[in-house]
Amino acid sequence: MMERTRTLMALASLLANVAGCVGTPYDEPPAASKAQQPASAPQTPAIGSKPEFVRAANVNANVEALVRSAAEAAQLEARRLVVYVGAPWCEPCTRFHEAIERGELDGSLAGIRFLEFDADQHTPALDAAGYGGRLIPRFALPDNNGRGTDQKIEGGVKGEQAVAHIMRRLGTLLAT
Repeated sequence: MMERTRTLMALASLLANVAGCVGTPYDEPPAASKAQQPASAPQTPAIGSKPEFVRAANVNANVEALVRSAAEAAQLEARRLVVYVGAPWCEPCTRFHEAIERGELDGSLAGIRFLEFDADQHTPALDAAGYGGRLIPRFALPDNNGRGTDQKIEGGVKGEQAVAHIMRRLGTLLAT
């Protein structure tokens, strides 16, 4: 009986570690439909432009207009806009943020601006604008009208491999 209890406790602990923002490393971004082409990206990122997070302001307003405005501002600075949805409690999200802040991804994500939304606060507005999903972190490319496209990735793994896992999939997304 004692052995069964320990086994169940170990299983519960394992499930708790895996639950939450876990996704699959195999969810590749689908090709964009002609109706939902992503916003055009600048050809060359600004020299020395580190990746950055910009928190979405006034999310109660039209998300599409907010994304359009952010995309226009990013393009003027020779940056590419990526919509990012995360949460402070999400370990892969936190690890990704910290890697950006430490400058670990400056080379591979040069010229990227992440327009950041909080999944706990902004989900209904994001769903309405085409940025919905089931998992976080979520990265999506907007179309020219500010709507979300099918070009997105979502979910991550916990632990030391979180950033590497995100970067493998994010690199594929950004190559589109």
